[in-house]
This record gives sequence, structure tokens and C-alpha cells, in this order.
Amino acid sequence: MSLSVLVADDSKLSRRSVIRALPQDLEYDITEATNGQEAINELSERSFTLVLLDLTMPEVDGVGVLEFLHERPDAPNVIVISADFQPEKQKIVMSLGAKRFLRKPLDKEELAMALFELGYL
Repeated sequence: MSLSVLVADDSKLSRRSVIRALPQDLEYDITEATNGQEAINELSERSFTLVLLDLTMPEVDGVGVLEFLHERPDAPNVIVISADFQPEKQKIVMSLGAKRFLRKPLDKEELAMALFELGYL
């Protein structure tokens, strides 16, 4: 079974880094979004199992994406991956349904642990 993943980050380098950090023992169907509005468009068109989400993006930020997903019964699990690691931001994203808040640069082991805790590994 393939895990349907949306990677949303305005930096191509960051998206590649996140994709490379995914554990190799799973199969992935990966879609990329370069900003929050693209992420919302993708989330409106199809369902995903997991969203790996940056907070600081143009058009709509990661908080805006989380607000879009917050009331949806079919919302995927969201892991926020951000350099903006302020406690207030963490509270906001967790209150909007994010399952984890990981710091950039992303540590592969932390991502694997988060995926394990969410039941994917």
C-alpha cells in the first residue's frame, strides 16, 4: 500500500530534503505544493494520508492550510516542519490539528519517530 503524501514548502530544496528524509521502507505517492494555496487546491481535489507542511509560504501560509483542514472530517494527519519554532506558533498549529511540529533542518530520525507514533511504520 502506498502512503499518499503532500509536501508543501515554497523552497524546492526543502521539499527535496523532506522527501529524501522519508523512511525507505514505505512506498509513497508524493505530491508537491509550492505554496499554501497550491496545498489547499490539492487537498480540495484529492485525499491524502499525510501532509508535511512548512509554515512560512507565500499566498497562504501553513497556518492558513491548517485552518482550511481544521473542520474537515476527512483531514489527513499533518506534520509541520518549520524553522519558526516559537512556542506560540507550536500552540497555534497543534490547536489546529497538527500532529507533530518538527524543526528545520529536518532530522530523519525525528521524522521516522513521528511516522512511527502516527502508526505508519
